[in-house]
Amino acid sequence: MDYDVLILGGGIIGCAVAYEISKYNLNIAVIEKDYDIADDVALINTAMVYNGVESEDTLTAKLERMGNKMMDTISAKFNIPFKRCGSLILAQTEEEVDIIQSIYNRAIDRGTKDVLILDSEYIYEMEPNLNVNIKKALYSKNTGVICPFDLALSYGEVAFDNGVKFKLEEEVIDIQEITKGFKVITNKNKLTCKMVINTTPSENYSVVNEKKVNENKKKSTVNEKNIAINNNEGVLKYILLDNSEKTKYSHALFMINSKGERIYTLPTMEGDTVAAISTSENVSYDEVVKRVSKITSVVDDMNVKMFLDWPFFEEPMVIDDSGIDEGLIQIKGKHYGQVTMTPAIASLVCESVVSMMKCKLKKDFNDKRRENYKFRDLCDEERKRVIELDEKYGRIICGCQKVTEGEIVDAIRRPLGARTVEGVKRRTGAAFGNCQGAHCLNKVVSILARETSKKMTEITKDSKNSNILLCRIKEFDSM
Repeated sequence: MDYDVLILGGGIIGCAVAYEISKYNLNIAVIEKDYDIADDVALINTAMVYNGVESEDTLTAKLERMGNKMMDTISAKFNIPFKRCGSLILAQTEEEVDIIQSIYNRAIDRGTKDVLILDSEYIYEMEPNLNVNIKKALYSKNTGVICPFDLALSYGEVAFDNGVKFKLEEEVIDIQEITKGFKVITNKNKLTCKMVINTTPSENYSVVNEKKVNENKKKSTVNEKNIAINNNEGVLKYILLDNSEKTKYSHALFMINSKGERIYTLPTMEGDTVAAISTSENVSYDEVVKRVSKITSVVDDMNVKMFLDWPFFEEPMVIDDSGIDEGLIQIKGKHYGQVTMTPAIASLVCESVVSMMKCKLKKDFNDKRRENYKFRDLCDEERKRVIELDEKYGRIICGCQKVTEGEIVDAIRRPLGARTVEGVKRRTGAAFGNCQGAHCLNKVVSILARETSKKMTEITKDSKNSNILLCRIKEFDSM
């Protein structure tokens, strides 16, 4: 066998599973079709850490609570920005008061702690910038915000340092069952393994189809650790607001109406504010501003740094280990709380793998992520010391975010290093400031080309056919 375990998909869950099982004496590889890992994480590197209060599905809520409890340890271990800010689900009408009361009752029935129904006077004390009429709110103390790409990258880097192979730009075409294992056919290789963990949504594989046929013949139900998937997809419309005292809130604020539409604001780890709505409608920027103004009051267009959308899913996450005896685990579903649930899912999958493979812990497992420097977060003395070690840290490339050449070079040279402009942007924040790369994009492209020994015309934004430069102007040697 080429590998003991093959993990299909290098998203945040795939990286987390790779990290957990890399603690054991196993030969592991991750197969990812994109240029980079964790492309399933939204570009705005801030995600809510839920505590299960808002979820109607009991098992989804349980996974969120499990993941929530694990975040303090994980973020401290990997030095990932994470803050428990708490959240308020706001009610402006009697109908919305009834909604949050039912959410509260459900949370109490589940044994959820640190949740309260607050009257308006306490709400305005907690959030003095609220300029809308609020009757009541449901307060959750344990919710927070985290940088999801940093979390996924940390999982991936530590897994890489502990021997996990990452096969990027490699797409799985089929999975076939062989004697005592599987053959995984990709667009580049034919790999054999004892066990497959599929974290991708695709099920168009021979082994999966055969499994379904056999199940239908036996008229048996799948032994899943969750309920059936509901195909409920919408769009999350984001507005990223610049740091302003008028739109600054210390808690995550939510509004949920009877149609299931969510409006919320979220403090980012950088001090800005994300205002968003989840909807199945194709709404314009002006309509988004109008709806989020129910929380933020008036949105000044001058404070808007970015407007974009991202798929919004409410499919319950499913860990299907009904094929564990044959060596197949499938992680299905897409859910807005996926980041929160990731540590819990990875831990549960690891337990199943260890039980099936009868493997032992490594004695030399390294649970520490390689150190990195963020110039904008350092004090003057620390900056001087870093510049003495490497003068590239003394050259600012992105003035808006104060990102240095040294940080970009490190992001490229690290394990699972950046190979695209988007990869550099996600890792360092370069080109993510107010000018959106107008002053630094050319420098980032130049550094990427130099460090990866490529031509500037070969550098892509994020994936295939997204080249930044289509051709070279012969009169110039650089941009």
